[in-house]
Amino acid sequence: MEIDFPCETLNPTVYFVCKQKRIKECIYHDHDFPQISVILSGKGKYLIQGEEYAVEAGDILFLDAKTKHHNIVTDVKNPMVEFFVGFSDIQFYDMPENSIEFGVNPKIMHMKTHMKQEVNKICYEMLAEYQSGQPGKEFMMKAYMSQLLIQIVRGLLVKVKKMEDTSYETYNRSYAVRRIINYLNENYEQRISLEQIAHNMYLSPVYISKIFKEETGESPINYLIKIRLERAKEFLQTSNGSSIKNIAKQVGYDDVYHFSKLFKKYYGISPLYYKKNIREKMNA
Repeated sequence: MEIDFPCETLNPTVYFVCKQKRIKECIYHDHDFPQISVILSGKGKYLIQGEEYAVEAGDILFLDAKTKHHNIVTDVKNPMVEFFVGFSDIQFYDMPENSIEFGVNPKIMHMKTHMKQEVNKICYEMLAEYQSGQPGKEFMMKAYMSQLLIQIVRGLLVKVKKMEDTSYETYNRSYAVRRIINYLNENYEQRISLEQIAHNMYLSPVYISKIFKEETGESPINYLIKIRLERAKEFLQTSNGSSIKNIAKQVGYDDVYHFSKLFKKYYGISPLYYKKNIREKMNA
């Protein structure tokens, strides 16, 4: 399957680049813009949003704006040497502005040998250009930054392709379906689409639909509808003062007519009749 490169706007502004040997720990901080860190050599840890993560040579960290972080020195004889770049003005399809979705949190990628070589080369070329003071430096920095971002997204797309092409033994589809079910149960009140589910898991919508139906017997969206309607029944039983419109919103439906139509389709009666009937039984 061919995967299109998901670029919408790629005209990055580079704020700074630098290289640093991490022999001391920096303060816990964040930035108003995203930052990429490439571990050129050594190893250590990062504290990101209160959680510690081990990193080593060949790792890339993508830190979104306002993501609190600091490095942790774990081996003074083999400290991390990092390349940093702060930037903005990028947009990829279906992703937040100035961000790349890795499918995991935090956004850490361990590069394969070829990608590591290409990325390290770009990092050193950016450092040299940044310090050169040559005419056209701003445009060269945009070009190098674009190359770095493309390498990252290509690495993610290769990961997606492998996940979709590998056998069921190497990528456990039952585990994937459980993750989808957990996501639906935890976020049923939000706006959810098949594309969003697939995007969050870095799998294609077609693949998601296929494995979900084979495992559960129905589509992810039908499964979501059943979760919402079961929650609605619970709210109708326990929420004495809530209107049908409010209950519809609580389970993810802004259109009360659509909600009522679905409820009647699945249960044979309207939510209003169900609520009235439950009250009569409770008061009997």
